[in-house]
Amino acid sequence: MDYSQFLHMHAELSLLLVIVVLFFADLFMCPDKKSGRGTFNTALPVILLAIHTVVTLMPGSESGEAFGGMYLYTPMTSVMKAILSVGTLIVFLMAHSWLKNEDNLVKQGEFYLLTLSTLLGMFFMISSGHFLMFFIGLELASVPMAALVAFDKRRFESAEAGAKFILLALFSSALLLYGVSFIYGTCGTLYFNDLATHIDGSLVQILALTCFIAGMGFKISLVPFHLWTADTYEGAPTVVTSYLSVMSKGAAAFTLLVVLIKVFAPMVESWDVAFFWLVTASITIANIFAVRQKNLKRFMAFSAISQAGYVILGVMSGTAQGMSALVFYLLVYLVANLGAFAVLNVVEQNSGKIGMDDYNGLYQTNPRLAFLMTLCLFSLAGIPPFAGFFSKIFVFMSAFHAGHHVLVLIALINTVISLYYYLLIVKAMYIKTSDAPIATFKSDAYTRVGLFLCMVGVFLLGFVGVYNYLSTINYGI
Repeated sequence: MDYSQFLHMHAELSLLLVIVVLFFADLFMCPDKKSGRGTFNTALPVILLAIHTVVTLMPGSESGEAFGGMYLYTPMTSVMKAILSVGTLIVFLMAHSWLKNEDNLVKQGEFYLLTLSTLLGMFFMISSGHFLMFFIGLELASVPMAALVAFDKRRFESAEAGAKFILLALFSSALLLYGVSFIYGTCGTLYFNDLATHIDGSLVQILALTCFIAGMGFKISLVPFHLWTADTYEGAPTVVTSYLSVMSKGAAAFTLLVVLIKVFAPMVESWDVAFFWLVTASITIANIFAVRQKNLKRFMAFSAISQAGYVILGVMSGTAQGMSALVFYLLVYLVANLGAFAVLNVVEQNSGKIGMDDYNGLYQTNPRLAFLMTLCLFSLAGIPPFAGFFSKIFVFMSAFHAGHHVLVLIALINTVISLYYYLLIVKAMYIKTSDAPIATFKSDAYTRVGLFLCMVGVFLLGFVGVYNYLSTINYGI
């Protein structure tokens, strides 16, 4: 056996090592459920995950494979894994104050292990070169996620959200696996690199493509596969909601693009038509429902559904430009969305409030949080010169160059509409007043580091976007 193939799996192996270390740390510290003594500090998982992220970014070969081609390594997959690792690191920083609550104090180890298990599953999804490897990664990412959604077992809403998530996740996985069975039945193989030569667009393969898109549509929260999203986002702990809204969607979108390019490229006309209607419905319906939301977690749920439509614009191009635009969009979305959720989480932990009206006059009592929330919302809305503006420009350019002119126009119109409901929160924080505003409070050190990383990401990626945009103009791309 050639053990050198495992060198291509340095990201997975380093993450697995982190999981093992945290498992034994949690096992042998034997926390006292009454006093909470013995639980390990947040610094341990944060430091280990930071080291893992550096290892993930270490340069390797141009490309490679393991397990007979079931696992594929490319520099782009390494970048995507590093992005997800950074996002998980920020989530761990956000979770510090929440995990220090009495109900969660003895469950810190469980939270870290479940979260990293889902991340490991996403890694296998991203690097899959075979549908069985893809499905194993998908389930490894989905099952622990249901446990995270139901983490606050004493809250009825959390248990209900977990039940809804796992039931619909199982249904979507079964539907996806049903489509994969049709692919195997008509092609006789499940290797991505071999399937394109066997795909001829027959009715059975169209059905297989439909089932696959439906299964992945659930993971990405595309309309009409989005019905679980708002209830799950509202019921799950805010920290878990932030993780679910970014990491799960990013890994699924990247994998979807890889599968479409490698497997279903001969059927590009079929999935172009399907995604045209899915994107149009997702962006439009999500914008309409977002305007009506008063609970900010449900508001962010419909925002995530709308953002999923923009993500698919990068997928639809099916080109190198589209993949670059998609990865940049996911990175920008990660820092902006996690920044917004970090504010929601710290406000909820200190005041228990999560409604939009509760944020009236927030700038008067907590100006720094209001400022950061504004930056993140402006980025999500695509207002220049923030990073979200350029991420949207790049996915629009990739879709336009691929010939999706009408869809880009629809997306542009909906972008203007989205400005309205994002500005509703800004209006509440800066213009509206309240008789009982959220009291002034100070965040813990871990939360402040997470907020700082998100703020730096929004500004820094904005400058990167300016540079890349000017480069495309200079070269006439």
